[in-house]
Amino acid sequence: MTGLWQLLIMVLVAGVCAYNRWPMKKVMIANLAALALIWLASDLSWGFYLSAITYGVVALFYLLPDLRMDWISRKAYNFMQKVLPPMNETEKVALEAGDVWWDGDLFQGNPDWNKMLKIEKPTLNEEEQSFVDNETEQLCEMLDDWDIVHKRKDLPPEVWQFIKDKGFLGMIIPKEYGGKGFSALAHSTVVTKLSTRSASAAVTVMVPNSLGPGELLLHYGTDAQKDYYLPRLAAGKEIPCFALTSPVAGSDAGAIPDKGVVCMGKHEGKDVLGIKINWNKRYITLAPVATIVGLAFKLYDPDGLLGDTDKEDYGITCALIPSDHPGVEIGQRHLPMNQAFMNGTTKGKDVFIPLDMIIGGKEFAGQGWRMLMESLAAGRSISLPAMGAACAKLSYRMTGAYAMVREQFKTPIARFEGIEEAMARIAGMTYRIEAMRTMTAGAVDLGVKPSVVSAIAKYHMTEMGRQIMNDSMDIHAGRAIIMGERNYLANGYMSQPIGITVEGANILTRNLMIFGQGAVRCHPYVFREMMAAQLEDKEEGVKRFDSLLFRHIGYGVSNFARTLGLGLSAGKLAAKPVAGRTGKYYQQLTRMSSVLALTSDVAMGMLGGDLKRKERLSARLADVLSHLYMASAVLKYYEDNERPISDLPYVQWNIESSLEQMQQALYEFYGNFPNQWVGKLLRFVAFPYGKSYRKPSDRLDREVVKPMLTKSDIRERLTNYSFVGEASDDVTGRVEQAFFKVLAADEVRRKLRKAMKAKQLDKNATNMERIEQAIEKGIINQEEHQILVDAEEARMDVIQVDDYSHEQISGVVTENKSSKSKTKAA
Repeated sequence: MTGLWQLLIMVLVAGVCAYNRWPMKKVMIANLAALALIWLASDLSWGFYLSAITYGVVALFYLLPDLRMDWISRKAYNFMQKVLPPMNETEKVALEAGDVWWDGDLFQGNPDWNKMLKIEKPTLNEEEQSFVDNETEQLCEMLDDWDIVHKRKDLPPEVWQFIKDKGFLGMIIPKEYGGKGFSALAHSTVVTKLSTRSASAAVTVMVPNSLGPGELLLHYGTDAQKDYYLPRLAAGKEIPCFALTSPVAGSDAGAIPDKGVVCMGKHEGKDVLGIKINWNKRYITLAPVATIVGLAFKLYDPDGLLGDTDKEDYGITCALIPSDHPGVEIGQRHLPMNQAFMNGTTKGKDVFIPLDMIIGGKEFAGQGWRMLMESLAAGRSISLPAMGAACAKLSYRMTGAYAMVREQFKTPIARFEGIEEAMARIAGMTYRIEAMRTMTAGAVDLGVKPSVVSAIAKYHMTEMGRQIMNDSMDIHAGRAIIMGERNYLANGYMSQPIGITVEGANILTRNLMIFGQGAVRCHPYVFREMMAAQLEDKEEGVKRFDSLLFRHIGYGVSNFARTLGLGLSAGKLAAKPVAGRTGKYYQQLTRMSSVLALTSDVAMGMLGGDLKRKERLSARLADVLSHLYMASAVLKYYEDNERPISDLPYVQWNIESSLEQMQQALYEFYGNFPNQWVGKLLRFVAFPYGKSYRKPSDRLDREVVKPMLTKSDIRERLTNYSFVGEASDDVTGRVEQAFFKVLAADEVRRKLRKAMKAKQLDKNATNMERIEQAIEKGIINQEEHQILVDAEEARMDVIQVDDYSHEQISGVVTENKSSKSKTKAA
C-alpha cells in the first residue's frame, strides 16, 4: 500500500501542476520537491521508484533539447507533414483573416472572466443616439412595407432621397470624407430599428455600409480613390454594389470563374496598361440601381506586363468600375423571397479597365481574397445579426401584446401553457440576441476583426431569428398568415431565408467555418505548428515545431487534468469572478470550456485533416464553442446593465439552455466518434456522473414570459430600438394601443367575471353585450364602462385581417381601404 500511496501523491502533485497550468520549470521543481519529501518521510517502495524514473525521463528530454529534437520532435514533424493536407494560399488567407478575441479564451479551457468583465460597455455617443432617435425614427415613419413590397416593389422616391440626404449610405465613412463616422454599434442599431419596420429599407441602407466598395476603399483604397469616391458615396451621389457570387461559385467564393487578363488597351482615347475582364454575376444587391460596381475576379498576367515574368496567376482581385463603363451590363432584377430591395445580375464581356481601377491600385493586384476575408471578419458581425435582433425585438413586443389581446375560450391566449412555451423561447432568445448584438458590435469598435465570433453571431442570430419568427407566426395563427396592410409579421417571415443564406450559408458556417476556423485560430499552438510544417527550410521548421510540440503536450495534459477535476467536482473547483446567484454559472461555463479544449485536442490529434471532412462532428464542437460565447455574452449584458433583479430569470433561462445544448452536442459527438472506446473515455472524463444539465423548467419559462405581458422595464429595454407607430391605425401601433387598453381594463373585467360567476350576467353573451348588461345592472359605473368599451373595440380591431376583391388579388392591389371588409382571424 505504501507504494500505491506514494504513486498517488505524485499523481496528485502532477495533477495540481497541470490543473493550474504552471510553466514547465515550476512543474519540475514542484515534482522534485514532492519526491524529496517522500524520500525523507517514508520508506521507499515501487511507487517512489516508478515516479523517480518517470521524472528522470521527463527531465532528460527537458534539459537536453538536441536529444529531444532527434528522438521525438523530428519524427513527429515528419509525421505531421505526411498527415496534414496541403494548404493552398486561399485556405491560408482565410485562416489568417481576422483576429482571435474572447473566443480564444473560451476555446482554450480556462477563460479569464475578469478580462471579459473589464471590457467597456458598448454605448452610442450623443450624435449617434440623436440619429437613431430622429433621422432613423423619421425614416421609419415614412415606410409602409405593404406598399413597398406588394405594390411598388421598390422604395418610394421620397424615401430614396431621404436616405441619401440624411447620410444613411455613409454611416461607416469617416467625417473627413463627408460621412457620419459612426461606430459599429450605431450601424447595428440603425439597421435593427429599420428592420423592425421594413427589411427592404434596412437592406438598402445596410449593404453600402457592409462588405462592399465603401468598406474596401476605406481600408485598401489609394488616396485618389478615397478622395473621389468616399465623399460621393457618403452623399448618395454614387450607389454601390459588390459583385462576387456567380452561377457556379456561391459558398465556394474562391472558385469564381470570372477572369481578367492584363493587357494593353484603349481608355479615354489613350493606350494604357489595364485588364480585359469577362464576368457573369448574380444575387448582387443594389446592382439594378448601382452607379459603381465593385467586382471580384481572378487576375492573370501571361505576358508578365506587371513586372513579374515568373508569375501568371495573381488570384482574386477587386476593382471598382462605373456601371456606365463600356461593356458593363446591368441585368434584370431578382426577387428574393418577394422582398423589394434591389437585387439582380451584372455581366461584362471583354471590358477593358485601367490598372488604377483596381481597389488599392496595382500593388493590390491579387490581394482581393485577403481584402474580402478581412472585411468579412468585421462586417459579418453587424448587419445580418442586426436583422436577427430586429426580428426578435418586434416579435417579443408584438407577440406578447397580441397574446394578451387575443382571447379564445374566454381567456387571453397568453394564459395557455402551449402558447407560453413558444413565448418563453421568444423571450429567452431575444435577451440572448440583444446581448450578442451589443457585445459583438462592441468588439468591432475596439478595433477587433473577430472572424470566428462574427461567424457565430451571423449563424446563431439569424437562426434564432428564424425560430422566433416561426413561434410568433404560430401564436398569431390566422392573424399572421393573411397578407395585407395589417400584417406586421409576414414580410419578416418571408425574408428569413435571405439572412440564413447570404454572407456564408448557415449550413456551411456551422459545419465548416465556426469550428474549422476556430480550432485552428483559437488553439494556442495548432496554427503555428501547421505553419512550421509548411516551411521549406526543414531544419528551421523542426526547431519551431519542437518548441511548440512540448508546450502543446503540456497544454493537452492540463486540459485532461482540468476536465477531470472540474467534472468530479461538478465545476466547483473553478473560480467565481462575481458573487451572487450568477457566480455558479461562470463555474459551469469554465467546466464546458475545459471539456471543449480537451475534446478538440483529442479529435484533431486522432483525426488530423480528416476532421474538417467529418462535418457533423465539427458542427457539434462548433455548437459548444458558440454556446460558450452566447452564454458569456448574456452574463456580460447582465453585468453591463448593473445586475437588475428582473433579468435573473432571463440569465438563468439562457445559461441552463446553453449548458443543456452543449451537453447534448458533446454526447452526440462522443457517440459518433470513429473510435468508440476513445469516445466513451472522453464522455466519462467530461461527465463522470452522467448528464449534468437540464433544459429550463416550465416554471422558469413562465417567469421569462411574464414581463412580455405587462408594461415592464425589461420589455422596454429588450425592445428598445424597435419601431412601433403611434397612430391607432398603424400596423404595429394599433396592437400596442390595444395592449395598453386591455391592461387598463383588467381590474374592471374582474368585476364582470365575478358577476358571471354569480350569474348576474349572461355567460353566452358577447363581451360587448355583457358590458352593456353590467352598466344597466349597476355592476360598473360610467367611467368603468368606457374603459371596457375602449378595450373591447381596440381588441376587436386588432384581431381583424385584410381581405380584397377577386380583381385586386388577381391583378395589382391598388387600394388600401376601399371595397374591403374585415373578418376575424382564425
